[in-house]
Amino acid sequence: MPNIAKKEERRTVRIFSLASFLNDMGSDMIYPIWPLFLTTVLGVNMAVLGLIDGLGDAIVSLSQGISGYYSDKWRRRKVFVWVGYLMGSLSRVGYAFSATWQHVIPLKVMDRAGKIRGAPRDAIIADVSSGGTRGRNFGFLRMADNLGAVAGILLVMALFSFLGFRGVMLLAAVPSVIGAGMIMVFIKEHKNTKKRLFRGVRFRDLDRNFLLFLTISALFALGYFSYSFLLVFANMAGYHVVFAPALYLIFTAVASVFSLPFGRLADRTGRKSVIWLSYGLFALMSLGFVLTQNMLVIAGLFAVYGLQRAAYEPVQKTFVAELAPREFRAGAMGTYNMVVGLMALPASVIAGVLWITVSMQAPFVLSLGLSMAAMALLVFVKEPHR
Repeated sequence: MPNIAKKEERRTVRIFSLASFLNDMGSDMIYPIWPLFLTTVLGVNMAVLGLIDGLGDAIVSLSQGISGYYSDKWRRRKVFVWVGYLMGSLSRVGYAFSATWQHVIPLKVMDRAGKIRGAPRDAIIADVSSGGTRGRNFGFLRMADNLGAVAGILLVMALFSFLGFRGVMLLAAVPSVIGAGMIMVFIKEHKNTKKRLFRGVRFRDLDRNFLLFLTISALFALGYFSYSFLLVFANMAGYHVVFAPALYLIFTAVASVFSLPFGRLADRTGRKSVIWLSYGLFALMSLGFVLTQNMLVIAGLFAVYGLQRAAYEPVQKTFVAELAPREFRAGAMGTYNMVVGLMALPASVIAGVLWITVSMQAPFVLSLGLSMAAMALLVFVKEPHR
C-alpha cells in the first residue's frame, strides 16, 4: 500500500506539473508584452495599468476563495482545474481582438477567474503528499510553472517580430487547451461517498497561527504590486521595448531554477525561515529600485525578484496547507488566497497613483517598508510540528 500511494503521489504531481508547464507557457507568451501592449497599443497611463492589473489579481483571490469553498462542499477538485485552464485560453483569444482598454477589463476578469484551479489543485497535491515531501512537491510544481514561463518567453522573443502583439496572443491560447485535456483524461479523482454535513470553513475553525500568518501575508501583499511596474521602470531607465521579454526571462529563469531547492530547503529547515528570506529578498529588490536606474543593476534586480518568487510561492502554500485543518484544507487555502489576493487591487492602484503624483521610486519605498514590517511580525508565528 505505501508503494501504491507513492506511485500515485508521483503520477499526480507529474501530470499537474506538465499541465501547469503548458498553461504557463501560454500565459508567459503574453506577460512580458502585456504592459507594453496596454501602454503603447491601447494608450493607458500608469494608474489605469495599475487598476487593470490590480483588478485581475483581486479576481484571482475571489475565484480561489469561491473554488476552495465549493471544492470542499462538493468534494470535487478536478473540474475546477480544467475549467480554469479553458477560461485562460479563451481570454487570450479575446485580447487579440481588443480595440480599447475597456474591452480588456472583462477579458482580464475571465483570465484571472481561471485561477479557480489554484486552491483545488493545491489541495489535491497536499492530500497526496506526506509531510516530508509536501514542500518538495509544491516546489516541483512551481519549477514546472516557471520552466513553462521560460519556454513561453523564448517563444515570444522568437516570434514577436513575425506575429506582433495580437498574433502572439492567439497562439498563446493553444497550450492551455492541451493542459485542460490532460487533466480531464489522466487525473483520476477519488470519489468520497461518505455522507457528512458541510458548512464550509469559518474563521473560528482556523487557529491563531493561521490568522496571524494571514494578517502578515496581507500586509506584505499590500506592497506586492504588479510586475508591470518593474518592466515600465526598466523601459524608462533605458531598456528598449524589445528587451522587456529578456528581463522577464531573467526573473522567470531564476525562479524556475530555485523553486525546487527552496522547497527542499523548507522541508529540511522549516517553512518560516524560507518565507522570512523571501520577504527580505523583496525588500532588497525594492531598495535597489529606489537607489539606482543603472541598467546592469536593474537586470540583477530582476534576478533577485526571481529568487524572491522562488522562495515565496511554493513555501507559503506549503505553510498554509499545514496550518489549515485537513477537512477544510481547500477552503482554508482558498480563503488565504482570497484575502491576500484582494490586497493586490489597492497595492497596484496605490503604486500607480504614487508613480504619477510622487515619483516612479515611491511605490518601491512603500514596498520596502511593508516587507520589513512583515519580516518583524513573522517571528510571532509558530510553526506546526511535521
